[in-house]
Amino acid sequence: MLCPFCKEKDTSVVDSRPAEDGTAIRRRRLCTCNGGQRFTTFERVQFRELTVLKKNGRRSEFDREKLAKSLFTALKKRPIDPSTTEKVVTKISRELEEMGQSEIPSSLIGKKVMEALKELDKIAYIRFASVYTNFKEIGEFGEYIDELGGKSKD
Repeated sequence: MLCPFCKEKDTSVVDSRPAEDGTAIRRRRLCTCNGGQRFTTFERVQFRELTVLKKNGRRSEFDREKLAKSLFTALKKRPIDPSTTEKVVTKISRELEEMGQSEIPSSLIGKKVMEALKELDKIAYIRFASVYTNFKEIGEFGEYIDELGGKSKD
């Protein structure tokens, strides 16, 4: 494993333990260079390479970190523990892998994120929906709020 600080190839594992409900292994590593920097890596089972089929027809490799970043952004400053968010990322990633398809439409990923956020945090759900569905007018916010059981003012 390359050290992210000095790019040294010689690093050693200091500690390993299960993570993400046993679906990953968290490894603390130590670079053997003069700096002796420590860093963490995660090892996960990957069933297959997933390709995301974008709305415009382009294809890109599924990026778990991009999924995590979008969830963390929606949940920013919300009372949700980061480990809970990580579990949601793992759950969505697993569901996509277990579908048995190598190409996944981006709209399906977006719907899965929306479903998860709707259950987890209503404010984060609205935040994500505003970006994901590209709201053009205030009334569109009201539709989503009404769906959650709240009341909107027009």
